[in-house]
Parts: sequence; structure tokens; C-alpha cells
Amino acid sequence: MPGASFREQPGPKTQPMILDLARLMLFPALMAFAAASDLFTMTISNRVSLVLVAGFFALALAGGMAPYEVLSHVGAGALVLVVAFGCFAMGWVGGGDAKVAASVALWFGFAHLMNFLLYASLFGGALTLLLLQFRQWPLPYGLAGQAWLARLHAKESGIPYGIALALSALMVYPETEWVKAIDLAHLALR
Repeated sequence: MPGASFREQPGPKTQPMILDLARLMLFPALMAFAAASDLFTMTISNRVSLVLVAGFFALALAGGMAPYEVLSHVGAGALVLVVAFGCFAMGWVGGGDAKVAASVALWFGFAHLMNFLLYASLFGGALTLLLLQFRQWPLPYGLAGQAWLARLHAKESGIPYGIALALSALMVYPETEWVKAIDLAHLALR
């Protein structure tokens, strides 16, 4: 546009870079936080799920996702939410795990949902077996004073399934349209 000021010109270049950084970092950072939180406290804050949901809608809107695609992603998230809360009601998973699973399904939609659920089942089963074995042995004296480790070791404690969910989500995320849409040229040092 003739007469445009210098400040207006960087806008279109800066916005895609910020969008690419958000696609690259937001979801993986939240998954890492959810896993660490579940490991150390056996809880996942509702804030994690809320930021995942808000991040999805913000990036979908900013990235120009078609309304029917957004609805499809919402459908996947809703389906997993219903099933996960059924599992929560039966005492099989924690409420934080159920909300994180639904939030991840929202990001992945139906296109990547089965891969995520398969990985979650495999990693969850391995984590459960590992913790059951770990809980058979006494904690070494030097580690017994660590509250998070004692809680993890307690036989009456549950399984921090958020770890398996996060690992599964991070395995699938590179294959999604979120990562494929990143223009690495924006992120290259010049």
C-alpha cells in the first residue's frame, strides 16, 4: 500500500512467526507440564486443560481452520470427554487425566485420535506395570524422605496416567496439521 509506514510492514511477517512459535511450543510445553505435575503431585490442574482448549481455539482461528474442521475436532474432544468421564466415574482414571485426554483429542481431531489412544494404552499399560513392580520393593533410605517419591511408591496411590497421556500426545503431535503447517523458514536465524 503506498504511503504505508515502516511499522505496518513487519506485521504480516511477524504474525506468521508468532503463530508458528505457538504451534511449535504451546502444546508440547503443556504436555510436559501435565506429565511433570502428575508425576510430582498426582494431580493435573484444570488450568492445563483450559489453556489447551483456549490454545486450540486461538490457533484454529488464527490459522484459518475451516468451521467444519473445528466442529470435527470439537466432536473428537467431546467423545473422549464422555468416555473418559465414564472411566473416571468407575474410578479407573483421575479427573485431571480425563480432562487432559479430552483436550488432547480436541487438538488431534478424529484424524489422529486412534494413534493417540493406541499410544496412551501402550504407555499407560507399561507405566502401570512399571509402578506395580516399583511398589513391590522398599524405597532406599536416602530416597524415602522425598514426599513425591513416597507418594508415587505408596501401594494405595493411583497411577499418574498423565505421564502416559503426555508421552502419547508428544509421539503423535509431529504428525498433525499443527506441526506440518509450521514454516521453518520463519524460525531460522538470519
